[in-house]
Amino acid sequence: MANIVEFSNVEINRAERTVLHDVSFEIADGEFCYLVGRVGSGKSTLLKTMYADVPITVGEKAEVLGFNLIGLKKKQIPYLRRAMGIVFQDFQLLQDRSAMANLRFVLEATGWKSKSDIDDRVAEVLKAVGMDNKGYKMPHELSGGEQQRIVIARALLNKPKLILADEPTGNLDPRTGYQIASLLHQLAADGTAVLMATHNLQLTEDFPARVLSCRDKRLEKND
Repeated sequence: MANIVEFSNVEINRAERTVLHDVSFEIADGEFCYLVGRVGSGKSTLLKTMYADVPITVGEKAEVLGFNLIGLKKKQIPYLRRAMGIVFQDFQLLQDRSAMANLRFVLEATGWKSKSDIDDRVAEVLKAVGMDNKGYKMPHELSGGEQQRIVIARALLNKPKLILADEPTGNLDPRTGYQIASLLHQLAADGTAVLMATHNLQLTEDFPARVLSCRDKRLEKND
C-alpha cells in the first residue's frame, strides 16, 4: 500500500523550544496507528504539524496526503485540512444548532452547493457512525459518546483518506471509549487511515495496531 504520510528527520519546535527531534515515520493508506506518550510528550503538537497548525521548518521530508509541509504556503492550508478529518477531544460542536445542522454547515463551508447532495451526505455519515436517528438533537441533548460520534461523522464528510484523532476517548467513560475506539478501527478497515493519539495503553492491547511512542523528545516506532 502507498504511504499517505511520510516524515523523515523532522524537528518540531514551539516557541523556540524543541518538542520532538529526528521524527521519522510513515502511515500507509487505510492503516490504523496509535500515537502514545505522557501528557506533554508532544503527541498533540505532532498532530498539529500534520494539519499545519504548527509549522515545520526543519526536516528532510514531511508530506501528508501529497502536501509538502515544509514551507507550506498559507493559501494551501485549507486544502490540506479539507483532505483529512480531525477529531478533537473537546468535540467543538456548534451549540446553537442540531447535530445535522452542524454537519450541513461544514459541507456548505467547504463548497458543497446542492441541498440534496448535502442532505444525502449528512445522512450517509450519520448512518456510518450509528447516529442516523439522533441527527435532529442539539449537542446538549446528546451524551458525550454520542457527541463524539457526531464529531467523527463531521470528520468523514468530505471522504478523507486520513483521520487524525486527538485523545478521542479522553473525556468518555471506559465503555463508551471502547465503542469509539472500535468505530475508528472499523473506519480503518473500510479504507480510511487513522492516527489516534491516546494515553490509554489498554486500548492498544484490546484493539491491536502499530504504535508510535513520544518519549524523551523522540518518536519511537514499535513495529
